[in-house]
Amino acid sequence: MSSGIRIALVVSEFNEAVTGGLKAGALEVLSEENITSVEEFRAPGAFEIPLIAKTLAKTGRFHGVICLGCVIKGDTAHFEFISLGATLGIQWAALETGVPISFGILTTYTDEQARVRSSSDEHNKGREAALAVLASLKLLKKIQG
Repeated sequence: MSSGIRIALVVSEFNEAVTGGLKAGALEVLSEENITSVEEFRAPGAFEIPLIAKTLAKTGRFHGVICLGCVIKGDTAHFEFISLGATLGIQWAALETGVPISFGILTTYTDEQARVRSSSDEHNKGREAALAVLASLKLLKKIQG
């Protein structure tokens, strides 16, 4: 990938132990791909990520946006509402702006599942979110000529 690619990284402050691992995985991929223009933006939680991602995409400053967060199921329906809102919001933001926006928000049933998916190995979902943005950028460039 070209070093001229500009990426916005939106990271939730909630569940920071997990989101920090996701961020490390995403940054590792971007470094491997020689992408040095990365700006980080901190969201209060997963629910706030879609608006921030859409706003960043609309600026025209970024080729792609990587969204990272974590929602762990508790004893109430809150988990379902936050997860669905974040999922649909990110999808809508990407479709409305035409900018690749990846979904790197963990929606797990346990702390252990979140830990495994944010660890520094091949299971890191932050890596996958970064790879998804880069693959989308490459394919869109090919489609658009």
